[in-house]
Amino acid sequence: MTTDQMQAGAPQPGASVSAPPHPSLQMRRGRWVDNWNAEDSTFWDGVGRATAAVNLKWSIFCEFLGFVVWQLWSIVAVNLPAAGFQLSTGEIFWLISMPSLVGATLRIPYTFMVARFGGRNWTVVSALLLLLPAGGLALAVSNPTTPFWALLALAGMAGFGGGNFASSMANITYFYPAREKGWALGLNAAGGNLGAAVAQLVVPIAITVFAAGTLNLSMAGLIWIPLILLAAWGARKHMHNLSHAKGDIAGSLAALREPHLWIISLLYIGTFGSFIGFSAVFPKLIKDTFPEFSTFAVAGAALSLSFLGPLVGSLSRPLGGRLADRTGGARITVTAFAAMATITVAVIATLPLGNFWLFLFLFMLLFAASGIGNGSTYKMIPTVFSLRSVEKADPVGPERKASAALGLVSAIGAYGGFLIPQMLGLSATATGGYAAAFVGFVATYLVLLGLAWFCYLRPGTVFARQGV
Repeated sequence: MTTDQMQAGAPQPGASVSAPPHPSLQMRRGRWVDNWNAEDSTFWDGVGRATAAVNLKWSIFCEFLGFVVWQLWSIVAVNLPAAGFQLSTGEIFWLISMPSLVGATLRIPYTFMVARFGGRNWTVVSALLLLLPAGGLALAVSNPTTPFWALLALAGMAGFGGGNFASSMANITYFYPAREKGWALGLNAAGGNLGAAVAQLVVPIAITVFAAGTLNLSMAGLIWIPLILLAAWGARKHMHNLSHAKGDIAGSLAALREPHLWIISLLYIGTFGSFIGFSAVFPKLIKDTFPEFSTFAVAGAALSLSFLGPLVGSLSRPLGGRLADRTGGARITVTAFAAMATITVAVIATLPLGNFWLFLFLFMLLFAASGIGNGSTYKMIPTVFSLRSVEKADPVGPERKASAALGLVSAIGAYGGFLIPQMLGLSATATGGYAAAFVGFVATYLVLLGLAWFCYLRPGTVFARQGV
């Protein structure tokens, strides 16, 4: 909207004529909006829904690019040796895992940036920050003498894209009424997650299609720069800052004192951490285990099937939320961990067969199970905090704590994206293979399965009785 004043919609036929008129929605300089009230049905059906939809669309686009940049080094690092870089296995795994370490850490301060600077303003800034890792990558990989510390620093900058998730989700929360938050946040999250799949599909093509049989790794960063500029322009022109969006430090501190925040965070490390960790390391696993299937030549370009993993994981996340609505989040999360442990055992057992297609099929199942677990674990948060408020008196309400917990859990869970590549790298360095790391993953999934059952499904607990 470009007018200085956005009027609320007219009363609908049959509405009570005695109801006071809804105040106009004021938009001040800098696209700051006052009087936003998504819970008012008259307002929402008038100007609210359309305005929120515009902000959601640009938020999804910006977050999508954030995930793209977050995952660039997962593809580039695998190709550095072929481009003349002298790197050890351990150094390559550090380049793969560093974006997740920085991205997870940035999610905590990013959660509060919307309240401090405004959702539209911070979306513009966070989008423009993506130019640093994208442009820096393009410069660094064009010269094989670039030192490892510089590559590692640029890989860390890619974590800016991971931080975008927290601010994007926090911003969209303020636009939608409670009855539609789940759907809006689900679309926002899914749009971001798909960036991981698109990056792994597009980058291998981009670095080879114009390279005449060699590698042009700089294209991995350069191709996204026009889209990043478009996203920043669109956010500045079309998005809004909501004046009622306030940071909740008290809610965050109260959530941090809640033991169940840390329990659910551990579960989310196992689900989302597996998704983002395996997404980052999947190209490396394929190249090391089945080098002949690492890429396929298609019309002069290289195509990698590694994008299928994050694609399946992204698309299965909404299914986990839907199943959690029907049967309870804890039940689906426990089932997801059981499936992930079983599938990982099958990966260990079948690796000696050297069958790529079986390996790929099992990993698609693993990505699907982790995606379902992402959705179901995240859906548990509001219910758990609501039930905890019944058990003990707390001046901070359950809604405030649950809202803060959504951001904190997403930040802590993202550390799994650092741990999984590191465990695989240590396994490769120490044993020459990945079986030891997979055994560790099986043990971790079983421990998390037991933790979820004991805390939320064990007969006699309030959580089990309420079907968390």
